[in-house]
Amino acid sequence: MSQNAVYVFHDDELRYRFNDTHPFDPERLLMTRDLLEKAGALQPSQMREPRAATEEELLLAHTPEYIAEVKALSEPAPSEQAIADSDRFGLNTEDTPFFPGMHDVTRRIVGGSIEAADIVMSGRADHALHLGGGLHHALPNKGAGFCVYNDASVAIAYIRKRYGVKVLYVDTDVHHGDGVQWSFYHDPHVCTLSFHETGKYLFPGTGAPNERGEGEGYGMCVNVPVEPYTEDDSWLEGFDEALERVVRFFKPDVIVSQHGCDAHALDPLAHVHCSTRIYMEMPKTIHSLAHQYCQGRWVALGGGGYDIWRVVPRAWSFLWLTMTEHPLLERLRQEPDLPLPAAWLAEWAGKSPLELPPTWLDAVHEWTPMPRRDEITEKNRRTREISLMYVPK
Repeated sequence: MSQNAVYVFHDDELRYRFNDTHPFDPERLLMTRDLLEKAGALQPSQMREPRAATEEELLLAHTPEYIAEVKALSEPAPSEQAIADSDRFGLNTEDTPFFPGMHDVTRRIVGGSIEAADIVMSGRADHALHLGGGLHHALPNKGAGFCVYNDASVAIAYIRKRYGVKVLYVDTDVHHGDGVQWSFYHDPHVCTLSFHETGKYLFPGTGAPNERGEGEGYGMCVNVPVEPYTEDDSWLEGFDEALERVVRFFKPDVIVSQHGCDAHALDPLAHVHCSTRIYMEMPKTIHSLAHQYCQGRWVALGGGGYDIWRVVPRAWSFLWLTMTEHPLLERLRQEPDLPLPAAWLAEWAGKSPLELPPTWLDAVHEWTPMPRRDEITEKNRRTREISLMYVPK
C-alpha cells in the first residue's frame, strides 16, 4: 500500500460553524477521520497540521475591503458600521451569517489548502487531502453559499504564483463551483471543470455550458450541468468523459479537486439521485489521470455534503482510500455489502438522529430507477455535447 499521501487537518477547523441549526456542520470532519482510523486506514504518520493563511495570501483571491469587513465582523461585538456593511459583503444572509472568530478560523482553513498544495508541489507527497477546504462559492469581495474565504481559489493562485505551473480545477460538488470559475475566468493557465446539477433549479444558478471563459482564458472554463434526479450511471458516464477529454486537451501539471458529496440521493439540499458508488468511482478516475499526466500531483479538498450521518463519512473515506491505494477498496469491489467497522457504528449511532447505514456502499435495492431515467440520461448527453464542443475528443 502506498503511503505517498498526506491528510491535512486541525481541530481549529471544527470552529467553522455558523450556528447550531445551520446545515454546514463540521462534525462531519470528525466522523470521517474516526471512520478511517477505526478502519485502520489512517495513521498518525500520515497527518499534517495546517498553518493559518497570511493576509498577503488571502489577497491572492480577495479584496482588501472584503478582508477588512470579515475581520470587523469577527469581533465579539462588531461595530454598527460593520453590521451595516455586512449585507453588501454577503455576510448577513441565512446561508452565510457572520460569527465570532470567523476570520481566524477561515484563514486556518485557507492555510490548510495552501499547505496541501505546498506538500504536493514540493514533492513531499504525490497527493494531499484537506477535507476542511473546498469553500468554492466565496467571491473576491463577497461571501456566499456557506463560504467566507475561497480556499480553493487562494490555493490555486498560490500554486500559480510560487510554482508557475498549469492547474486543472475539478469540482464534483452538486452546486456549481462559481467562485473558483470567476477567479480564473480570464486565465489561460487555469482550467476549471465543474460537474454539477443544473443551475435552473439550484443555487448558485450559474454553470451553464456557455460559460467558457473570456479573453485569453476562453475555452479554459468547462461546465457540465446535469438534470435533477440524475442517477449513478449517467453521472459517471458524463464525469469520466468530460474529465478525460479536458485533461488530454489541457495537459495540467497538477490537479486540484473539490469533493462536495451532496449529489447523493439523501442530501437534503439538492435533487440528484446518486448513491455512494459515484464517490468510490470519481476519485479513481482523477487518481489515474493525475499519474498519467501530472506525475501524480493531486490536491483534493472537501466541500458540500449535508447528510453528515449517512453519506459524508463514507463518501470522503473513499477519497482517502483511493489516494493511499488502500486494499480495502479492492475488497469493496469484490464485496459491495462489506459492513462498516462495528466500533465506528457503536461510537456514532447514539449521536445520530438517523439510523446509520450498516455497509460502506449503499445497498443496491435501495435505489430504484427513476421514472424518467432514459429521458434524463439522454438530456444529460445532449447537454454534455454542448459543454464539450470545443474540447477535442
